[in-house]
Order: sequence, then structure tokens, then C-alpha cells
Amino acid sequence: MIRIISAFILAMVSALSFAAGQALQLADSAPTQHVVVPGDTLWGISGTFLKEPWRWPEIWRMNRQEIRNPHWIYPGDVIVLDRDAQGNAMLRLQRGRLNPQIHSEMNEQAIPAIPPNVIRPFLSDPLVVDANALDNVARIVATQLDRVFLGNGDLAYVANADPAPRDWHIYRNGKPLRDPQSDDILGYEAFYLGTAKQVEAGNPATFEVLTATQEVGFGDRLLPANPPPLIAYVPHKPDFDVDGRVVSVYGGVDAAGRGSIISINRGTADGIEIGHVLALERNRVIHERDEQGHKAVIDIPPSRIGLLFVFRTFDRISYGLVVQSEGTVDVNDFVRTP
Repeated sequence: MIRIISAFILAMVSALSFAAGQALQLADSAPTQHVVVPGDTLWGISGTFLKEPWRWPEIWRMNRQEIRNPHWIYPGDVIVLDRDAQGNAMLRLQRGRLNPQIHSEMNEQAIPAIPPNVIRPFLSDPLVVDANALDNVARIVATQLDRVFLGNGDLAYVANADPAPRDWHIYRNGKPLRDPQSDDILGYEAFYLGTAKQVEAGNPATFEVLTATQEVGFGDRLLPANPPPLIAYVPHKPDFDVDGRVVSVYGGVDAAGRGSIISINRGTADGIEIGHVLALERNRVIHERDEQGHKAVIDIPPSRIGLLFVFRTFDRISYGLVVQSEGTVDVNDFVRTP
């Protein structure tokens, strides 16, 4: 259960400085209470109460440990907007459930930070791999009726498949991910194509394609599908300055919008963690001439074009969901502390 700490402890943990010195701004139509329903997310509820949803830990009076290991909120719970002795906004939780249930069932019913259906395929996928990491895994060597591409329900014949796992994910060797600033290769993106089940063991084994997000064909790779981890994360801004770039838009397209998955050139080595909310910005320069006709470069102040919610991190790269956008998000756009 999320614990609402006292005003005294709040004064102590304010040193975390999520947004030092800036008062919380409630949403214009912030309700006095919200009843949690299935389909709610922490991000959505945050936006119900706050103009800046990434300041969720502040209105909950959470410390660093609670941000990294939060307790769950469940459908039926009531979130109440209250005030402390100084008149500052705070939230408290009223439990809607009277009878406790076993831990595994509660985790399944708890509301997630962001829509799970969007990010679930990316939680257990390798996403970023070393060069040639997929060369020696199970691969499609033939297709049903010699089809060029396979879709839902079609059969594929797979070499070197472990006979034990039933459920598998399908991948294609991806492109190198280059740092827009240094041009270093940060890793190679394994492109997720869908899911399959092993219906008959052998070499080759027979697989049925269950879901195909893209066309599946000869040479595509398969890896056993591990259950995605149940990760608890709370939307919060970094407590340090971030200045990175967008590396790629997942899916092989050039521009992203709300609901897109993008990668950035900052990872755990740079302090990025799951739950971080970052501002997406675009810097512009204009080439003009001054009054004497000389060329002049005018720097236009950066403009915010969206917000990114980080849900998976690697050493030098991270993946996030674009939760807000105004226009498109392009490769080489900036990611910064909001």
C-alpha cells in the first residue's frame, strides 16, 4: 500500500529536489477524488490531478526507495486530493478492497504505469544485441507451401529449435544503432516480428505463427518467449540534467508520434532509470543576413515537442514510450530533463 508520509518527513525528503522551489500545479479540472478502474494507468491518473504528470512522487510525498519499489494501486481504490497543514496539495489512498488476496493475484490486477499492451512485447525482447548475436539461434529454413511471407496461422519450419519451449518470439536481424552525436555504434536492434508456437519438435521443427506484426519469412530468427517481468515504476523526472538525442524510432520509420516507441543515446551508464520522464525538444537555427549583408546564424530557443516515458534501459541506450507529442518526433531531436 502506498504510504503517505508526514509533513515532517516531507521536509527531509524534499532534498531530492524533483522540481526544487516550484509549486505543484494542479490540473484545471482536478477532481477531489478518483476511483481507480480497470484500464487506468499511473500516467493517466497523474494527468488527472497534475499539469506536470512527472511530478507524481511529489504529490504522493514519496521518497527515493518508494519511487523505485512502489506499492501497487488496484481497481476499487479511491485516490483523494487533500491538503497538508501548510495548505499544499497531497494525495492519499483509501483502499476499496476489504478482503486481501494472494500476492500473485494482486500484482495481476494492479494498475500499470503506462498501457501494458503497448510495451509488453518490448519488456522481454532483447531489443539491443551485440553484432551477430542472432546468427546461431533458431531460424526459419522453409515456409508452408513455399510461401514468401507468413501471417497468422501459417506454418514455418525451423532449424535448431530447442524442443522444450512451446512459445517463441520471432525476430529479424536489425540495423546498427548509431549515436547521433558521436557516430559510435551503441548496439544492434533486434526487430520484433511477432509470436509463434512449436507444434511439432524436430530438425526442422514445425511452428505455427500466432501473431505477426510484420511479414515473417525465410531466415527470420526465433527465441523462446520468457514471461515479461512485472516491473513497478513510478513516473518521475531525473534529479540531474539529461542532454541526449533520439537515436531511432522503433519499426523502421523516420518519425514518431504519441504512442510510438523510440530509443535514446542515454542508458544506465548515464543514470537513466525505468520510470524517468524526459522532455522531447527540437533545437532550431536560422541562417540570415545582418544589416551589412553578412551571414548570421540565429539560435531559436528550443521548443518542447513531447514527453517520453522510459520503460526499458540498457547500458548505453534506453527505450521509451512517447506519451505526449505536438507534431512529430524525429531522429536527432533532443531529450532533456523536463
